[in-house]
Amino acid sequence: MEKSTLEAYSGAVHDYKVEWEADRYQVGGKMFAMLGGDSNGKPILSLKCDPARSEQLREAYEGIIPGYYLNKSHWNSIYLDANIPTELWEKLITHSYELVFHKLPKKMQKELVK
Repeated sequence: MEKSTLEAYSGAVHDYKVEWEADRYQVGGKMFAMLGGDSNGKPILSLKCDPARSEQLREAYEGIIPGYYLNKSHWNSIYLDANIPTELWEKLITHSYELVFHKLPKKMQKELVK
């Protein structure tokens, strides 16, 4: 997982949250991805996800777990070494970004896509 992929989305902003020891990616001040580690330091990417889809993904892929230190209904954490197709990674990142972006005020959305 390349950080530059996450920063490529319109209006995406990266920062490092020291207390979380994680890279955070936001759009409009709202987080859509977090790159960090689990309690053992194993690298994970956490992404926002539709709750029904979250359950399906967790059942289908061993490397996808409920959001680590995040709302378990709306977030999934994915181990970076999980056996997940590249195309699915891309779809999940886009899905997360779009969930957050479309919740932003319309005026802010327009400003971010300029």
